[in-house]
Amino acid sequence: MKNLVSATFRNDFVTHFDGDESGNTRPRQTPGVLYSKVAPTPVKKVSLLAWSDELARELELTRPESQEEVDVLGGNQVTPSMYPYAACYAGHQFGNWAGQLGDGRAITLGELQTSTGQTWELQLKGPGLTPYSRMADGRAVLRSSLREYLMSEAMHYLGVPTTRALSLVTTGDLVMRDMFYNGNPEYEPGAIVMRVAPTFIRFGNFEILAARRENENLQKLVDWTIDHHYPHIQGENKLIDWYKEVVERTAGMIVEWMRVGFVHGVMNTDNMSILGLTIDYGPYSFVDDYDVNFTPNTTDLPGRRYAFGKQPAVAKWNLACLAGALSPLVNDDEKIQAALETYDDVYWAKYYRMMGDKLGFNEITPADINFINRFEKILKAVKLDMTIFFQLLIDLVELNEEEPNILQHFNESFYRELKEAEQEMVTTVITSYLQRIKENGSDLETTVALMRKSNPRFILRNYLLHQSIEDLEKGDSGLFQKLQEAIKDPYSNRFEEFFVKRPSWATQKAGCSMLSCSS
Repeated sequence: MKNLVSATFRNDFVTHFDGDESGNTRPRQTPGVLYSKVAPTPVKKVSLLAWSDELARELELTRPESQEEVDVLGGNQVTPSMYPYAACYAGHQFGNWAGQLGDGRAITLGELQTSTGQTWELQLKGPGLTPYSRMADGRAVLRSSLREYLMSEAMHYLGVPTTRALSLVTTGDLVMRDMFYNGNPEYEPGAIVMRVAPTFIRFGNFEILAARRENENLQKLVDWTIDHHYPHIQGENKLIDWYKEVVERTAGMIVEWMRVGFVHGVMNTDNMSILGLTIDYGPYSFVDDYDVNFTPNTTDLPGRRYAFGKQPAVAKWNLACLAGALSPLVNDDEKIQAALETYDDVYWAKYYRMMGDKLGFNEITPADINFINRFEKILKAVKLDMTIFFQLLIDLVELNEEEPNILQHFNESFYRELKEAEQEMVTTVITSYLQRIKENGSDLETTVALMRKSNPRFILRNYLLHQSIEDLEKGDSGLFQKLQEAIKDPYSNRFEEFFVKRPSWATQKAGCSMLSCSS
């Protein structure tokens, strides 16, 4: 085990690719380079607010014990082996080409390699200006940083592919933010998250090189990505084989989002990880009531491009953008198009298997697929609380009653009184479901165990995040500390105080229902 100051960082990315070494943070275009060297801008006072002991053990790092170590987490200390830089990338935002974007408020410090040979990129989010900050300040606030820290770790414990968060620090500085872009900016406490992933390379890293017709750099980045992160892929057809695996990983990630009811909120191509990880936690949310048209992002209105139910289709659209960026390196465009078209079969096979797990089906038959489609129509029509409903479904299966009072059993998951037709729909589909469970082929204990590991009992609801932020700004860390424990055990019943529907006051309250891209 080592601490952050004594750890020796690798700098494989910057030594392999051309970069802008000037250190100049003036906003500008940076053609011909994949990154720009840039130092974090010092802050007033770095104070440790949260630290992931579990992730630190995986990184083989000790908890910070000195101010010098804490200062690394806030950018006030850069060790000799680090080489801070901001990556250059582009992207399609809300369906439109946005050109050069890049790390506007993120700076990578370097890579750590553990004794197992695993390499991790450590990155600060909110440490100050980079050449890609454009008109912004490169800073982050406590509100958005706390949300990213908690959700990164929450998704990990839910079993969803994700980047991680090692620490959350406050900076002692105030940062001005217009939370809803409505002309009402306010000063908020500054904060910085240290993010961790094998790599933060996105679809947009490839898009910028293709757009600039830097095919040599594009080929170099593809080869480096495969060699470092997909080393099992070899042979003459490796680009297509690699792209097909990116398609499969992306499909799998989206299925996991749908399993737990997660809505990313801003699925631009610059927010799509080349490893199929959930990346860039901004205006995200879990669904409370099951609403496929729900988007937590005010910037996504009125079109709702990134709504809960549209995420699978958007992922394929983004993969098509990646395919377009790779096409200069492909001799036969039909091959990469065929690889893209594998997405639908991969997604739906994974999706129906996932839904089967949530429902406790040990195998999926064509009849089950029809039933799942019927079942989802009920969820959409009634808009019941997704998390609570599936927990009550597990309880119903476990009770194994001959004639249960179905409507009464599920009453806790309803946000409103059901109409007579809706009551009949729910009763009919649950009755059919219970009959299917009797024919399952697995014993009751096995069925319930499958359902319990597939359906979380605790999710990090937006109103809880909002409450913890408000409390912290008043000096009360109690809820924040409790949420840090709850996210580590989302499939248990240890935190029953959070097993409740979204309260009515949170439906329209700013920061609880809708957020902006600055969140």
